[in-house]
Amino acid sequence: MTNKKIEEMTYEEAVKRLEEIVRRLENGEIPLEESLSSFQEGIALSRYCRKKLAEIEYRVESLLKEEQPSPEANPEKRNENDQ
Repeated sequence: MTNKKIEEMTYEEAVKRLEEIVRRLENGEIPLEESLSSFQEGIALSRYCRKKLAEIEYRVESLLKEEQPSPEANPEKRNENDQ
């Protein structure tokens, strides 16, 4: 594992580390015991990345909702609905 804790990593750092682990596991470059610890680290990185993506998605959705005008702010739309 890198010296940096997973929670301290940026999303990009976590993805890069996860890709490195996957490559090493696929190539069989490491002994069995190290493979297991690398696999565990990979699972933790994967969860962290999913969590980060969910947080960003939530923030984007919130920002988009803030940008949506309310029906009261658009009188033309209100008049169409009244008919």
